[in-house]
Amino acid sequence: MLRLLIACMTLAFPAGADCRLALALAVDVSRSIDAADYVIQTEGLAAALEDPEVVAAILSPAGDVALSVYYWSGESHQELVVPWTVIHSLPELAAVVAQVRERERPQVNLATALGWSLIYAGDLLAEAPTCDRRVLDVAGDGRNNEGISVRTAYKRVDFGDTVVNGLAIGEHEMAVADYYRDEVIRGIGAFVELAPRMTDYPRAIRRKLLRELNGPLLGRLGPTADPRG
Repeated sequence: MLRLLIACMTLAFPAGADCRLALALAVDVSRSIDAADYVIQTEGLAAALEDPEVVAAILSPAGDVALSVYYWSGESHQELVVPWTVIHSLPELAAVVAQVRERERPQVNLATALGWSLIYAGDLLAEAPTCDRRVLDVAGDGRNNEGISVRTAYKRVDFGDTVVNGLAIGEHEMAVADYYRDEVIRGIGAFVELAPRMTDYPRAIRRKLLRELNGPLLGRLGPTADPRG
């Protein structure tokens, strides 16, 4: 679908002079994410990035968007899938989508080390292009169960004005959305998007990307919003 949009949108959405958003996407690949779940997540994220409304939000004339994607699971496993890429055009976005689709499922069976995922994110965001806003988008289906806690990670890493949003997948643990809301998200306008089951992930990640791409005011709307700093 993305290729079909290239001819009609390249001129309609010229790249902005400045970067308005650096968005890092953290994807859970811990042992609770089986092969079928991995396919749903991978294709769901790729399809969301190809969605016409998401494409329009990324290529808005308001300014450029920089994207990065990494996988996380155990204490020692964080895997960069897409390095920081400033999206100036549809071909560059198509290249990001291809990297997401082509990455094979990690051959690991590890725990959920969310604290260490945040430590990794801190280093990754420190290398991000200079942008008006920085957002970390953390998707996961469970609580931290290995290594340092989320609270300890936030004490170790200064996230500054970075907003951390959550996508809580309720497939395997009860009240995981409450955990993300109470422990994980941070910053003005931070919110949790809920996917009650893994099959709900594609719709949830699309909604979440639109809220993040369209700015912090949208992040403060709706029943899942959390105004805490």
